[in-house]
Amino acid sequence: MYDICCVGHITLDKVVTTKSVVHMAGGTSFYFSNAVRQMDVKYRLVTGLAESEMSSVEELRAKGIEVDVVPSRHTVYFENIYSENQDHRTQRVLQKADPFSIEALSHTDARFFHLGPLLADDIPVELIKSLSERGKVALDVQGYLRKVENHNVHAIDWPAKQEALKYIHTLKANEHEMEVLTGLKDVRKGAQVLADWGVKEVVITLGSMGSVIYANGVFHHIPAYVPTVVIDATGCGDTYMAGYLSQRIKGATLQAAGEFAAAMATLKIESSGPFTGTKQDVLDLLAASREKVFAEL
Repeated sequence: MYDICCVGHITLDKVVTTKSVVHMAGGTSFYFSNAVRQMDVKYRLVTGLAESEMSSVEELRAKGIEVDVVPSRHTVYFENIYSENQDHRTQRVLQKADPFSIEALSHTDARFFHLGPLLADDIPVELIKSLSERGKVALDVQGYLRKVENHNVHAIDWPAKQEALKYIHTLKANEHEMEVLTGLKDVRKGAQVLADWGVKEVVITLGSMGSVIYANGVFHHIPAYVPTVVIDATGCGDTYMAGYLSQRIKGATLQAAGEFAAAMATLKIESSGPFTGTKQDVLDLLAASREKVFAEL
């Protein structure tokens, strides 16, 4: 029995910022796996990619990450172009991978299944339902809201959202994704609608404005910690969820798990590529932030 099993495609990513053009592996599963491996949980990744990109898997395994590969004809290929403001990006998809099946996950048991679809047809609702019968399901919803037309990514609503969300324990969305799902700009009202549809813990990330967690009728406001430098925001949401779920599994409160997750995301944004820090690095940042608050009182 694993503590956490992440399900999602590893991608080929081309990340274009005002400072550089970098080619790297990516995707929710890649960034989540790199971050959660430092968090002292029993972890497995179930991913899909083409044989030609198996080097990405070997690199993860070399770091001690357990990876189960589902063969795919192609690997997902993303192009992410960021403006000076790292909260905004333009995205194109040059290749798609095969969707995951119930059979692909039939041999893995976990307390939490974290789903990281990158495109709308990556993970069918039948698989979500199947996994929910064996453990709690966490979902980063972004992929369900992406439709690819002529390589361009278009924001769409998720037709199966109300059917699927009743099986989701923890949902992560940013404010734009929340608005697409609910039609509401107000974060508190949007979170309440998602909870009404069955989500137990609603996590809304707000970029540099922090995040909000809503559960059991209570809102928890999580601050954003200020990075020393902003280098690359790719994978920050995945790093946040690695911190959040690893802490929740160990019994942390919603507030404590959220603050730990936010601090991890801050450390991630300070460099290109996945999170490479340790749990102690996160705790040190949280301690320093609290000391600064007390000093200012």
